[in-house]
Amino acid sequence: MAKGLQGFSRTMLLLLCAIQELGTWATHTAVEGPGLGQPGDPALLAGGRVKRGWVWNQFFVVEEYTGTEPLYVGKIHSDSDEGDGSIKYTISGEGAGTIFLIDEITGDIHATERLDREQKTFYTLRAQARDRQTDQLLEPESEFIIKVQDINDSEPRFLEGPYIGSVAELSPVGTSVMQVMASDADDPTYGSSARVVYSVLEGEQHFTVDSKTGVIRTAVADLDRETQDRYEVVIRATDMAGQLGGLSGSTTVTIVVTDVNDNPPRFPQKMYQFSVVETAPVGTAIGRVKAEDSDVGENTDMTYQVKDEEGMEMFRVTTDSDTQEAVIMVQKPLDYESKKVHTVVVEALNKFVDPRFVDLGTFRDQTIVRVSVLDVDEPPEFRPPSNLMEVQEDAHVGSVVGVVTALDPDTANHPVRYAIDRSTDAERIFDIDANTGAIVTGKVLDRETAGWHNITVLAMEADNHSQVSRASLRIRILDVNDNPPELATPYEAAVCEDAKPGQLIQTISVVDRDEPQGGHRFYFTLAPEATNNHHFSLLDIQDNTAAVHTQRMGFNRQEQDVYLLPILVVDSGPPALSSTGTLTIRVCGCDSDGAIQSCNSTAYIVSATLSPGALIALLVCVLILVVLVLLILTLKRHHKSHLAAEDDEDMRDNVIKYNDEGGGEQDTEAYDMSALRSLYDFSEIKGGDGGGGPGEGVLSRNPASQLHSLPQWVQSPDLDFSVFRDYICRKVQQADEDLSVPPYDSFQTYAFEGSDSPVPSLSSINTWSSGSEQDFSYLGGWGPRFRQLAALYAGRRGEEDSEES
Repeated sequence: MAKGLQGFSRTMLLLLCAIQELGTWATHTAVEGPGLGQPGDPALLAGGRVKRGWVWNQFFVVEEYTGTEPLYVGKIHSDSDEGDGSIKYTISGEGAGTIFLIDEITGDIHATERLDREQKTFYTLRAQARDRQTDQLLEPESEFIIKVQDINDSEPRFLEGPYIGSVAELSPVGTSVMQVMASDADDPTYGSSARVVYSVLEGEQHFTVDSKTGVIRTAVADLDRETQDRYEVVIRATDMAGQLGGLSGSTTVTIVVTDVNDNPPRFPQKMYQFSVVETAPVGTAIGRVKAEDSDVGENTDMTYQVKDEEGMEMFRVTTDSDTQEAVIMVQKPLDYESKKVHTVVVEALNKFVDPRFVDLGTFRDQTIVRVSVLDVDEPPEFRPPSNLMEVQEDAHVGSVVGVVTALDPDTANHPVRYAIDRSTDAERIFDIDANTGAIVTGKVLDRETAGWHNITVLAMEADNHSQVSRASLRIRILDVNDNPPELATPYEAAVCEDAKPGQLIQTISVVDRDEPQGGHRFYFTLAPEATNNHHFSLLDIQDNTAAVHTQRMGFNRQEQDVYLLPILVVDSGPPALSSTGTLTIRVCGCDSDGAIQSCNSTAYIVSATLSPGALIALLVCVLILVVLVLLILTLKRHHKSHLAAEDDEDMRDNVIKYNDEGGGEQDTEAYDMSALRSLYDFSEIKGGDGGGGPGEGVLSRNPASQLHSLPQWVQSPDLDFSVFRDYICRKVQQADEDLSVPPYDSFQTYAFEGSDSPVPSLSSINTWSSGSEQDFSYLGGWGPRFRQLAALYAGRRGEEDSEES
């Protein structure tokens, strides 16, 4: 059967090619017309007229040919071909020689490979007709096209998958969800191979798809996210406009149903029970309840509130935004003895309500919360809670100030004991009766010292002192008139020598430490001892002040320069108290304007000859001078300390350099004595007289004795020290000219000690002659380190003594 169909297809293709050749021949005949020259005529070619050309047209080849033999495409033929095989046909271009082969004699073209229109739709080639003998081009090279004819061999494909869409629950029928599109690689211009239609394979109960556009829509109106929140819909795309034999492809579309607020909150229980101790402070969380909501996201956000008045008074509810729970908290202190059980109605409602679904019902729910109050052993309570008492400051010790009362709120009603927290009454000014709570004075009170006292009273159960309550008590000390009035200050006044009678000298005011309830009222008069006073008068102004005026014309400093005026001040009581104060009045010299110039030869005020600006300038100059003096002193002190530090450093250097004790008798390399011997010739020094004395014999006989029989410095007239003297002078001159160094010299490497010194040498090596009178016995007390040195010098001393004897 298959072979029969294949033969039939080949016959159809050949028929198509024959039809194409007939159309080509007819076309060329119509174009060229009769009477055209024969092909290959040189005269025709030279004349340039159009000669007879190819007999051919476009060729078509069906794609996806599966036959075993090459597929015949078509035939090219020149009208000059007489069929004798003298013309050779060739082709070149795309696929020539590989995909397409031509019969050189007949011009038949065959396709040797399977073609795919989706990869390449046409091939462009060039045809040539040559003389087989001379290979001369008989016809101009011409271009022709072989088109690949499409067949429906590509199925539609969804290239933009995977597809994920969403639609809100309870959406109406026909709500657009999303659009899908399939692509077909076949030729859209040839037949219906690329015409695609869409259909639903799975999920058609809930969704539909537009067959032409691929838009997916809802098919029902009762999509419920709480029932099913995701659908997998399979969409199929079929080409050939859905006709029989068309190819198809499919894809899976995931449709997510989004949430809307269509479910009200619901409490899982209609009653909850909690318990709390009666001593729980305000703000204590009793428990949590939560209403459930099938929605998700912000649609589950809710708020809680207390609905009944009783619960609203004692409790409050807050919403935990993280867990969406209702937190029930104590709002007022609880009392087991007053009420043991409280009932609270808690309501939950959605925060965001969708108006489209209000007809579904109320979006709120209520539940009952029963709160049981647990009894605990509570401390006593003060009743009434008044915290203010008053007492007169002249109350006797032991007087009752007031009584505090506390009761045990528990059912047992234990007896109560009282005490005062002594940290608030360290001086024990008050005491309290432990049984009755009566507060009495413990010491004499003084309002002027302390007008208020703040104490803490303790109330505790008689058999359980750990149950303690505290109450702050303020005690005000009431004033009594126990302090006399006094002058506000030790008043001093001045009066001019030329003062006139009735001139105001001073206004007097007083102070009183007492604070009467009706306010102060003071009375002024001259003391009895001033009754004979004829110089000054005192006037009570009736506003708790008094004025002092002169009574006579003029005063004389030479006769009396100071007046003492005693003034008696009395308060309003009761009882009325008084005191006497003295006003000191000085007689002063005044200018013509009444300004005081001097009192008792002492300037009373500063002369006004200097302006304030001049005084300020004078003070600034003085301040600058003080700063300069302090700066100079500081610099001098710093300079002296610097020099002292340098001197100390030099002294330390000298001490370190000379603090070398040597290695003893066995150390023959500790010092290089040649440096000292080079200064003078030991052989020329024979003794104190210049001859060969005993010293020379000792040196020659006992070389070891040189350790303690050292030469004494004696200036020789033959020695020339001008070299050292010149060197030292140059160093001194350099130091004097260099102003940047301290004025001192350091001689550390010179053996020259000067000449003709009246004082003998202090060096320990001053033992030139063997007859030295120095006593070395003290070396024995220098310790073990100098033991050998002491033995050497002590032994040498013994030898000298024996020789003298």
